[in-house]
Amino acid sequence: MNPCMEDPIQLKDEGNKFFQAGDIDKAIECYTKAIKVCKDKKVLAVIHRNRSACYLKKENYTSAASDASKAIDVDAKDIKALYRRCQALEKLGKLDMAFKDVQRCATLEPKNKTFLETLRRLGADIQAKLKTTFSTDSRVQNMFDILLDEEMEKDKREKAANNLIVLSREDAGAERIFQNNGVPLLLNMIETGKPEMILAAVRTLSGMCTGHKARVSIVCKNEIALATCNLFQCINDSLTGGDTREYGKEEALVLDAAKDLKTILLSLLEMVASKKVSGHGRDQALNLLTKNVPRKDKKEKDNTRTLFTIDHGLKKILKVCGQVPELPDQLPLTENTQLIASVLLNKLYDDLKCDPERNNFRDICDEYIKSKIDPNNMDKTIHAVNTISGLLQGPFDVGNALVGHQGIMEMMVALCGSEREVDQMVAVEALIHASSKMSRASFIITNGVSLLKDIYKKTKNERIKIRSLVGLCKLGSAGGDDYSMRQFAEGSTEKLAKQCRKWLCNPQIDTKTRKWAIEGLAYLTNDADVKDDFVEDEAALKAMFELAKSKDKTILYSVACTLVNCTNCYEKKEIIPELVQLAKFSKQHVPEQHPKDKKDFIKMRVKRLLKAGVTSALAVMVKADNAILTDQTKEMLSRVFLALSEDPKDRGTIVAQGGGKALIPLALEGTDAGKVKASHALAKIAAISNPEIAFPGERVYEVVRPLVSLLHTDRDGMQNFEALKGLTNLAGFSEKLRVKIVKEKALPEIENYMFEEHDQIRQAATECMCNLVTCKEVQDRYLEDGNDKMKLLVLLCGEDDDNLQIAAAGALAMLTAAQKKLCTKLTLVTTQWLEILQRLCLHVNPRIQHRGLVIIYNMLNSDDNELAKKLIESEILEILSVIGKAEDNPKRQEPIDAARACLVRAMDLGLIKPFTSPS
Repeated sequence: MNPCMEDPIQLKDEGNKFFQAGDIDKAIECYTKAIKVCKDKKVLAVIHRNRSACYLKKENYTSAASDASKAIDVDAKDIKALYRRCQALEKLGKLDMAFKDVQRCATLEPKNKTFLETLRRLGADIQAKLKTTFSTDSRVQNMFDILLDEEMEKDKREKAANNLIVLSREDAGAERIFQNNGVPLLLNMIETGKPEMILAAVRTLSGMCTGHKARVSIVCKNEIALATCNLFQCINDSLTGGDTREYGKEEALVLDAAKDLKTILLSLLEMVASKKVSGHGRDQALNLLTKNVPRKDKKEKDNTRTLFTIDHGLKKILKVCGQVPELPDQLPLTENTQLIASVLLNKLYDDLKCDPERNNFRDICDEYIKSKIDPNNMDKTIHAVNTISGLLQGPFDVGNALVGHQGIMEMMVALCGSEREVDQMVAVEALIHASSKMSRASFIITNGVSLLKDIYKKTKNERIKIRSLVGLCKLGSAGGDDYSMRQFAEGSTEKLAKQCRKWLCNPQIDTKTRKWAIEGLAYLTNDADVKDDFVEDEAALKAMFELAKSKDKTILYSVACTLVNCTNCYEKKEIIPELVQLAKFSKQHVPEQHPKDKKDFIKMRVKRLLKAGVTSALAVMVKADNAILTDQTKEMLSRVFLALSEDPKDRGTIVAQGGGKALIPLALEGTDAGKVKASHALAKIAAISNPEIAFPGERVYEVVRPLVSLLHTDRDGMQNFEALKGLTNLAGFSEKLRVKIVKEKALPEIENYMFEEHDQIRQAATECMCNLVTCKEVQDRYLEDGNDKMKLLVLLCGEDDDNLQIAAAGALAMLTAAQKKLCTKLTLVTTQWLEILQRLCLHVNPRIQHRGLVIIYNMLNSDDNELAKKLIESEILEILSVIGKAEDNPKRQEPIDAARACLVRAMDLGLIKPFTSPS
């Protein structure tokens, strides 16, 4: 091979000759060889540009655009490359990108007719394309044509469905669908009976109904609204004012929103008790009632929707509670339906404002129960007993009052002795629910323990056996964690728990029955011996976690109770030694702590739970529907998370199993105590974790508000401290997060804690501020007059605590670098400023010394010549000279380099003369 042919210039020239001769393939070959051996960027750009022209000739437009881009990367004004990329992009249909390239060409050569003509042509083409693409009416009609054409390919129909849904979410698009006969066409889609068509129609209707009363009224008349949960929610929000957008004159078209709402409520209540409705449909109807009927804020005076629902639907909800799936002719239910109904009853009762309203609720329940009790019809009687069970799981006081009525408890006890197993099962469950209060439990301990033991021993039905055992578990744990209040003999609760664990681990038993084993453990784990045995049984723990992840969400409360007991994170009363002595003296009962409830045992149990995978189970539990995942259950899960995150070494495990993400909804919704506990756990995780891993994607911005809430003065010192540490870590991660922290009004709180007497809190607040000072809004606060912010920062630099000095001096260094005015302000806030700076520059800790020297450099660089002169005339010059003349030292190199930079700057300002090293 000819050596000269290895030269890229030679190869380029050869390629040019072939191109001019029309031999494009040979030209491409030469240019490609030249690219492989060329090292000069500018020459390489020319070769790529030339090869781009070849690819245009060959109609290989993708390669032509790619080569032209490589030339433009080297020289953004390469007009030939820009125009060639424009030609390639136009052929590829990317008109907007091609237009930008030719626009750039026309800017560089404004008189070039070719560029101007291409610019005009592409502009016209883009407008024409936009007109065709965005002719909404034609798009809407085209989508419906595709969707209702049974012979159309499946992927095209799916694409049309998705486009229709997207269009419906924009107000202009929703209106065009509506005006183009959209509602009847969507009804046609629903009537096809095909799931994907129904889903697309329903989602489109949801978009059309969001925030628009006029369209909602028309949709309601087509009876489509009642077919779907999400659609109803949009309708409800629009009619009740949940969606606050305004639509001007169209409001006047809706004559009576309340009438439409009542129609919807009545239809939902019909669904609740209808045999034609599936179990999942019933769940959705109950969920919608739970979410939309009770007041969201008790400060609102209007509870008419609740009163309307009680008058027209309370008996229907009670009917759901009373269903016994083992009997014939029952309503279709899911595993969760009856618990959702109990939650709804509780919320309705809780929403009542006065005694007459509550009395009416109780009277309807009482009347319903009496109408069902029939000594000659056992099926009706056990329906009544099961209804009482439902009330005991919802508004407990109502159920408890019914149990106290003459003959009810006796009837339940009598049913336990029935020959029919279903009677025994329903009665035992009712006894379990009835014994939730100590007063009731003591009655059953007296009358029911021997009965339950008898059933447990005699029955061969595992389902009844396990329920009677749970009854014994509940009665055996009536004393809570008070060691001196054990109901049963030593060792009895451990035996009961062992049997529960055995059932729990048996996959042959159905889920509903195994659920009762966890219910038993929820009571028995009040006993520390039972807790210890349970956490050592890894198989039982894993079986419980698997059940927690199952579709049956009625189990959540029992799992949460068990975990709260095992981690001892329940609310504890403070024991005052003086009162204990007084109680002993007066022979009153004094609660005793079990030896295994001490700190070391709790820590060991937490480790075992984490090893068995508790975090992944909790992460699944948090995702459950709000109707079942009540605020009380959320609070318990928050308590468990906080207990699990106590040891910093365990926080990585929690993050790895999705605990960070799971905590966010718990910190934003639920009881006040639950939100605080979840926020505290979030703070612990945020303080030491990489935010990108712990809270992936946009979730990290949701963490800020819970952490800021912990800065309030009514939170305890540990919560303040760990929230500050978490915010410090987040603030050091990105500018967007810093802006979010500022927007959440955290700055005044952080500044207050910088005055705190507690050393660790003050240090944490100063570190947080150090990470926030790069934010413009924070700098503006320091520039403002009339406050002591700058003074405090300077004085903190003079404290004796190394970590505090590092944070304060770091903040001061960044502020003076970003805002030159602050260099002068620094000297005016306190007379001690020079002494403090000297101490920083002489500090033995190189990190503190480096920050002090950077502040000096910023002051020399501040355009304030008087200030620079004052610094150099002080002892600072001698300090700089000593540090700057020192030999290089890897351990102290940063301060040495900073001192030398200060000296160079002083020389540039003419404040000192250049010094020479000794010869």
